[in-house]
Amino acid sequence: MDMKQHILAALREELNRWEALLAGMSEAQITAPNPPSTWSIKAEMAHLSAWQQRSIARLEAALLDREPEYPTWPAALDPNSEDNTDPINAWIYASSREQPWPTVYQSWRAGFLRFLEVAEGISEKDLLDSGRYPWQSGYPLACTLLASYDHHHEHLEQLLARQQV
Repeated sequence: MDMKQHILAALREELNRWEALLAGMSEAQITAPNPPSTWSIKAEMAHLSAWQQRSIARLEAALLDREPEYPTWPAALDPNSEDNTDPINAWIYASSREQPWPTVYQSWRAGFLRFLEVAEGISEKDLLDSGRYPWQSGYPLACTLLASYDHHHEHLEQLLARQQV
């Protein structure tokens, strides 16, 4: 199995783990705060979905050989700064809080499937070439795939750990 297929297989497995977890929960469980976090599972899914949209923009840009067209976020928030993502996450939370669970779920799921679909269309060579996309600042596009996996995995593991307490 080549590196691209290995990464995509891990992402599909992570999607399946999330789907299995969510399928076993009621909407009340999904929308209730999940101590010790103040966020519900619904809020976490909205959070993952919002960040995933930026990753999809990168993959679509690679597929179409153009600059990424990121979703519009408030100008004061810099999603490229890893120093302090708290204001961005607070904005995502506030802007998605009133959305119903089915909407949040469908957005997350459709985004994850779109992410996989677009990634499939990019050659392994282009995914691994650190100089191929100038807007990646020297990182190979595969890092976008790995970061999405890591982000979903981190949230899932935290959620599972809270449920075992």
